Order: sequence, then structure tokens, then C-alpha cells
Amino acid sequence: MMSTDNLLSLKDDMVAFIEGHGLKRLPGYVTEDIPSILWEGQNNPDAWKDFVEMAKHVGAPFVTFSEMTLEPEELDALIEEAGEMNFPDEESSELVEAQWLHKYVGNLGYIQLGFVYQGLVFLHETTTEWYERFQTLLEDVEAFQDIVIEDHDHDEDE
Repeated sequence: MMSTDNLLSLKDDMVAFIEGHGLKRLPGYVTEDIPSILWEGQNNPDAWKDFVEMAKHVGAPFVTFSEMTLEPEELDALIEEAGEMNFPDEESSELVEAQWLHKYVGNLGYIQLGFVYQGLVFLHETTTEWYERFQTLLEDVEAFQDIVIEDHDHDEDE
């Protein structure tokens, strides 16, 4: 997790470093359902460089590259869902936290690098604190919606 609020300059550094090592960037996100190994290097802000060098060392022809910028539409939808989840409480923690995220709209909050070696996908993820909070809120809202849908289905059965 990075202490900065916007990973844009880090992204530029990553692109230059990857290309400087003669690797291509494949725009693509590796989903959680793909067997993968996550690079551990949270205490080292330059761990991504070691990751790229490892990709080069094992002969990977490319590095997958995915990024996430907080879009206004995504945040508006989250705020609406958090409001519905806690209606009529307009001071609920989920709603207040979702509204707090407005200052990060347009910021780059997540970068995923990956490469394939001997049938396994190796990943390096860089996130900001606000992105982690955004993801947690999304998961909370989705879990709440699942509960509401299940209760609604149960009511119809009776």
C-alpha cells in the first residue's frame, strides 16, 4: 500500500522501467479466480522493480498491466447504494465514508503487474489507502445486497 493518494507518477515510472527492460506491456487484469502467486514486498516501495526484473530474468515476454482510476460514476453509484443500505440514516459510516472518497475522483489508486511462468501467474499489486477503503465499501454494499435479495427470495417462498 502506498502513502500517496495518486499513483500516476508511479505508473509512468513503471511503464518506463518495464519498457527499459525490453518487456512489452499487455493491458489486462488477472482476476482472483486465476491461480496466482502474489509478490510480497509491502515494506519495500521499490518491490515492483524487483518484480519486473524477475519477469525479465525468467524470460517472460510481457508483463500484464492493469490500473484503476476512481471514476465519478462509480463513486456516485456507491454513494447511492450506501444510502439505500442505511436509509434513513444519513450519517451512517458507509455513506459518510463513500462521500469522503469524492476528493479522490480522477486519482489512480491501483496498479496490478503480472507475468506467467511455468503455468503460474505471478502478481504485484500497488494500492493506495483510499482505494483499499473503496474496495471494502464495495464489498460491504454487495454483501448487504446479497442479504436483501436472499431475504426477498425467502419471503416469496412463504
